[in-house]
Amino acid sequence: MASNHSQPPIADYALIGDCHTAALVSRTGSIDWCCLPRIDSSSCFGRLLDWQRGGHCSIAPTAAAEHSRTYVGDSLVLETRYETDDAEARVLDCFTMRKGGREQPFRQLLRVVEGVRGTMRLRVEVAPRFDYGGIAPWIRDHGGGTFSAIGGDAGLLIGGDVSLQCSDSLSLAAEIDVAAGERHRLSIEFRPPHELYPAAPKRPQSVDELDRRLEQTLAWWKRWVAKIDRPCDPSVVRSAITLKALTYAPTGAIVAAATTSLPESPGGGRNWDYRFTWIRDSAFALRSLGELGLRAESRGFRNFVERTAAGSSDEIQVLYGVEGAHRLYEYELSDLSGYRGARPVRIGNAAQGQLQLDIFGELVELSWQAQQRGDTPDDDYWDFLVQTVDRVCAEWRRPDQGIWETRAHPEHHVHSKVLCWTAVDRGIRLAEATGREAPVERWRRVRDDVRHMVETRGYHRERGIFVSVLDGTDVDAALLQLPRVGFVGYDDERMIRTVDAIRERLTEDGGLVYRYLSDDGLTGREGAFVSASFWLVECLARQGRRDQAAALYDRAAAVANDLGLMSEEYDSRRGQMLGNFPQGLSHYAHIAAYLALRDE
Repeated sequence: MASNHSQPPIADYALIGDCHTAALVSRTGSIDWCCLPRIDSSSCFGRLLDWQRGGHCSIAPTAAAEHSRTYVGDSLVLETRYETDDAEARVLDCFTMRKGGREQPFRQLLRVVEGVRGTMRLRVEVAPRFDYGGIAPWIRDHGGGTFSAIGGDAGLLIGGDVSLQCSDSLSLAAEIDVAAGERHRLSIEFRPPHELYPAAPKRPQSVDELDRRLEQTLAWWKRWVAKIDRPCDPSVVRSAITLKALTYAPTGAIVAAATTSLPESPGGGRNWDYRFTWIRDSAFALRSLGELGLRAESRGFRNFVERTAAGSSDEIQVLYGVEGAHRLYEYELSDLSGYRGARPVRIGNAAQGQLQLDIFGELVELSWQAQQRGDTPDDDYWDFLVQTVDRVCAEWRRPDQGIWETRAHPEHHVHSKVLCWTAVDRGIRLAEATGREAPVERWRRVRDDVRHMVETRGYHRERGIFVSVLDGTDVDAALLQLPRVGFVGYDDERMIRTVDAIRERLTEDGGLVYRYLSDDGLTGREGAFVSASFWLVECLARQGRRDQAAALYDRAAAVANDLGLMSEEYDSRRGQMLGNFPQGLSHYAHIAAYLALRDE
């Protein structure tokens, strides 16, 4: 068994998913991360976070072989090819999908092995470990190639036409010879344990039905991608698909990433659980999807926030569970070794209780974008928006944890103040555009007060730049967002000087951007922030510095792996991804930067 430090790099993983959950598949065909039935459930295959105990599902040749991989067209069906001098085979991996599966998903992981040339022997291993590796499975043989595995509150029904056997009491395995033109299928379905014991489980689908489900899945993704209404580079389409995969279809929530506790600093410390929906991150993602013509997702998310907050601005918080849970208490799994030894492994996220004032601006801005597309808020949502703007008017002078949700003491972040300005400004615009009643005169006074504070105390007159905190001198990457919300023009001299100050202070030799370099009270040095690098591209492009923007775009896009997937951060010195993966914020920013370069 490999040691923690021989685990694959983050870039070796591919994403598959069904808009309910997701899994990561290594370059060599091993599913090392899979949470069922939801993306924020505990893992059933989780050796990503503990190589010895976490569990996996692998399909790989028994002899040395060259391997390559790609997605099948514009889908989330992964193809991994194995090739020797004498033989070639491919493995197709997906979560099965169908039209109308939003409320009743299959909850099925499907792995299809096909012979391409010659005959190849492959070994199949299914080693589930429930509750993040904490529960060894009870595996039962039901005959006819059907097995169940149960433990805790999770269960798997395992079938297909692979002749699996119990290799030990905790795993299933088989060796199969696949000739050209032959196909073998492995189906792993989530089933609640009470459906698997004591009653005999229903039989898995026939091989013909499994083949149909593979085709249905390819067709589902083809239909969704066809809704993109402008020509795009294939890498941008891949970013859009990734954002869609991070969407939880039943509620419209969008998770920040598919994983927890992948370290932002090698060795650990900066390890967080990102399998929840942040208002800010989701608003960013929906902005980019909307600009590609994909707008249904925005309406779904706005509805999710309104009902999750019980229609009250008092219940708006930084992040929620994908089904609307408010209490996301953070705890550590001390028995797990962590990815490449990076500890702690955290479940839940304590940022749920923070004050981050910028989220209100993003939420009202999302409604303003929808209004511009003709999607006017109904009476209930208008009342919700008025409450939200009024809350900002009452709280905008408070210090907060800000966009970077630091765990140090709260401060008066300039970006947060500007997004308070945004919330009030968009509230005024919405009231005027819709003819709705609102205390517009009071809102205008607050808007003017916020602007005055930012332009005096959030602006360093000697240097002629905006700064990260009131009365401060340093900069952070969040300032790159100021022109996006219209607080200042991209080509305003103050913004041009601020961009140059950020480039001087926060960029590394290759041009990638760090979030900040000030002390945040945490150990370890994090990598460059991928989305911030694309934010800089967007600013440079809209300032007319297109050659510089294009060069940085190429540099930032190059941090993606061979499948076009990006993590949260990147360590240029080591040439490796850092942080949770794939990260929605990075993919949204990639789309926005691409569109900025395309705009004339």
